[in-house]
Amino acid sequence: MATTADRIIPDEIGRAVIDPNAYAAWDPLLDQFDALRAEDLTVGRVTSSSDLHEPFWLVTGFDEVMAASKDNATFLNHPKSSVFTLRSTDALARAITGGSPHLVQSLVQMDAPLHPKLRRLTQEWFMPKNLRNLEDRIRCIANTAVDRLLAAGGEGDFTKLVSSPYPLHVVMQILGVPEEDEQRMLVLTQQMFGGQDEELNQSGIKDLPPEMITQIVAGAVKDFEAYFTALAAHRRQNPTDDLATVIANGLIDGAPLDDRDTAGYYIIAASAGHDTTSASTAGAMLALARDPEQFARVKADRSLLPGIVEEAIRWTTPVQHFMRTASTDTELGGQAIAAGDWLMLNYVAANHDPAQFPDPRRFDAAREGNRHLAFGAGAHQCLGLHLARLEMRILFEVLLDRLQSVELAGEPARAKSVFVGGLKRLPLRWAAA
Repeated sequence: MATTADRIIPDEIGRAVIDPNAYAAWDPLLDQFDALRAEDLTVGRVTSSSDLHEPFWLVTGFDEVMAASKDNATFLNHPKSSVFTLRSTDALARAITGGSPHLVQSLVQMDAPLHPKLRRLTQEWFMPKNLRNLEDRIRCIANTAVDRLLAAGGEGDFTKLVSSPYPLHVVMQILGVPEEDEQRMLVLTQQMFGGQDEELNQSGIKDLPPEMITQIVAGAVKDFEAYFTALAAHRRQNPTDDLATVIANGLIDGAPLDDRDTAGYYIIAASAGHDTTSASTAGAMLALARDPEQFARVKADRSLLPGIVEEAIRWTTPVQHFMRTASTDTELGGQAIAAGDWLMLNYVAANHDPAQFPDPRRFDAAREGNRHLAFGAGAHQCLGLHLARLEMRILFEVLLDRLQSVELAGEPARAKSVFVGGLKRLPLRWAAA
């Protein structure tokens, strides 16, 4: 039964879940999620005393996040923002777009009936049967990435040498983006997802105000849209077998996608398909660098590799949250939710819920029943999940073949970001096989 009164999240935790610095610190944030669980507070109200943001329900329990993720009729991606935003930045986004809270209009921001129609355009393309055709090309890209690592000597930053450029190159090849444009795509992606991290948002300015971050993101979106509008036009005239051609020539109810939907499709494929896999890849390498015995075991027994990949995705949880809007009065985790209420589904908390994952902070490649939420669930489960797993498996096959050992060479650092996060620096020392 629903509770008779709203359960309130303590102010300290309410501030932390919307603070980019908290996600960079990581362990103290996980401590706060543990404190909520100790109070059986898996769904609670977050408010702002200064009214900087709209009140929302923080959902941290695995079962509750799973239930909301699967109920796509009740918990909508629209009409409010699908990622956390302040009132001021929401107003700015609506002014820029002419009324929409979404600077990008992609699958992530859509609900039925449009969402399943657009998803079906590329769903078959992302299935394992089709992706097998890409394995040789991806393996070649992986070997090139490891060539770059080994050419750096015996020490360097794994994120810059491998985990960032490797998935970027894979997804750009899939989209048909020329290699000479990849650095531009990387910069635009970092501007979109870099948040308040001055190293990643390419601003050169420390501690940007939220409105300036929104302007940076809007500028990146505009550049992305211009680039992919031109690419789509080219693929309509010169179709190939790449994903760009599928999107450019897709039909919805017999009609081509409009320019904004087309650009949004490309943007989500280009940006989400890069940053998330980059974060999981770096997370797996961090775990192996910290545990030489585990590195030696998986090097000797590649049957352990799928467990490494899956645990890395859970352990890092690159997409840290999504927001949803209740379409009707409902209940979640024993808490009454009113129509129009905003909710934060916090995947970091859900993927560290000990009721689902015993000893959740431990990286356990042999973890049984690793039913994590890093890819979401329900109709909005990540379209590229099979590609992400394939990229990681192939890269680590190559790394394990070509490295004899690996260890930390300094302190890793996480990005300051509430939405998409992960390691931004991973200094390693290695020996070639």
